[in-house]
Amino acid sequence: METFECIDVQQAQARLAQGALLVDIRDPQSYALGHAAGALHLTNTNLSEFVSGADHSLPVLVMCYHGNSSKSAAQYLLGQGFSAAYSIDGGFDAWRAAFPQQVALGSE
Repeated sequence: METFECIDVQQAQARLAQGALLVDIRDPQSYALGHAAGALHLTNTNLSEFVSGADHSLPVLVMCYHGNSSKSAAQYLLGQGFSAAYSIDGGFDAWRAAFPQQVALGSE
C-alpha cells in the first residue's frame, strides 16, 4: 500500500476485530475524556517508540477528532514501513456516535 485509505467506523471496527492496531492522535485532554476502547494514545513523545516497537505487518488505523488530521498521520506511518494505514472518517466523533459502548475514559 503506497497511500493510506479512508474508511468509516464500521470498516475500522471490522479491521480491529481482525487484529489491526488503533492509534488516537488527539490531544491528551480529549483522549482522557473519551477514546475508542483499546486505542493507543499516539503523541510526539511516544511516536518513535511506537514506530520501532509495533508490528509493521499489521494495519494501523488512525483516529483524530473528525477524520482530517488522521490523514497525514496515516500517510506518515506508511512511510515508516507499516504495511497498511487507514484514516477513520469522522474520527472519534463518529466512533462515539456509532459505538458509545466502546468508549473508554482516562489517560490509559
